[in-house]
Amino acid sequence: MTNHRIFATKFAGVYPLYVEKAERKNRTKEEVDQIICWLTGYNQAGLEQQIEQGNDFETFFAQAPAFHPSSSLIKGVVCGVRVEEIEDPLMQKIRYLDKLIDELAKGKAMEKILRQ
Repeated sequence: MTNHRIFATKFAGVYPLYVEKAERKNRTKEEVDQIICWLTGYNQAGLEQQIEQGNDFETFFAQAPAFHPSSSLIKGVVCGVRVEEIEDPLMQKIRYLDKLIDELAKGKAMEKILRQ
């Protein structure tokens, strides 16, 4: 299995970029947190702890309490790659999160982003 550079990237380093992207489009940090918690099963305290500990993406997803069963409904293209066709499970989880943040920044309703 290829070890991509993103796997060792600190989640805490990318998290502010997710928030920034959302806020540029008049969305909120709370919505970003809601998406991350929905996808990973972290509660707010758990998410904040992951950020404080400076864990990389690999650890962040490995320690996720419960990856949401509806995540398989996430479809589309991120960075020119269809998320549903990504074979590496960790890379797919990272791209799922990227896709959800993209949808938030594009103004999609939270109910649709959270596949409800």
